[in-house]
Amino acid sequence: MKTSRRTWATLEEMRRAAEAGDPQAQCALGVCYLTGQSVRQDYEEAVKWFRRAADQNDPVAQCYLGYCYQSGQGVPQEFGQAARWFREAAEQGDPAAQFNLGVLYETGQGVPQNDAEALKWYRAAAERGEPQAQFNLGVFYEEGRVVTQSFEQAALWYRAAAEQELAPAQCNLGLCYLTGRGVPQNKQEALKWLIRAARQGDKTAQHNLGVHYATSEVATLLEEPDATGSPPATGSEESAD
Repeated sequence: MKTSRRTWATLEEMRRAAEAGDPQAQCALGVCYLTGQSVRQDYEEAVKWFRRAADQNDPVAQCYLGYCYQSGQGVPQEFGQAARWFREAAEQGDPAAQFNLGVLYETGQGVPQNDAEALKWYRAAAERGEPQAQFNLGVFYEEGRVVTQSFEQAALWYRAAAEQELAPAQCNLGLCYLTGRGVPQNKQEALKWLIRAARQGDKTAQHNLGVHYATSEVATLLEEPDATGSPPATGSEESAD
């Protein structure tokens, strides 16, 4: 969701706007307190400002307030309240809130576990460009959860997230190319995406790259001739009497 959010030249200018009731300034000030940017980190103060903006129906503040309840920062951890505020923002089209609400439905935290609802919110967020939702939607298609299994759709959503530098999506897209599932098999494309994921620390990508390079090295050694110019023996032969 592309929305225009106001900015302020100084913290004091932002604070004055927030105290005057501007919900975007209230949300921005809450983010400062949540992250410790330009102020001493204070989760309770962050929640205070998020709540003021959320009560004015600001979707970004509602999403942040849901996050605070989800993580127990500034308020007691309460997944039901997290779901409430994520839903308020999700229904206004906020992609982060849609993804987070999908996670709660997938895990059954604060709401009854429901893969169909999770899929609904992942898709809504994915279509608005949220990379984690795109990755999760790809997993649903690859596993055939709720939807008809489709490796082509899985690869499509992995690519959308991979191009936004989400490492798990890059890894899964690389594996799609390695196995030819949903895309034409292509070792070079597979290595490209696995390397990009591995450089970000993705352990699955690092493992698969290690296996690939070890296998390639063994194959090369088996193909090399010995010192006599003959290929290496591949089995034992009984000597003639």
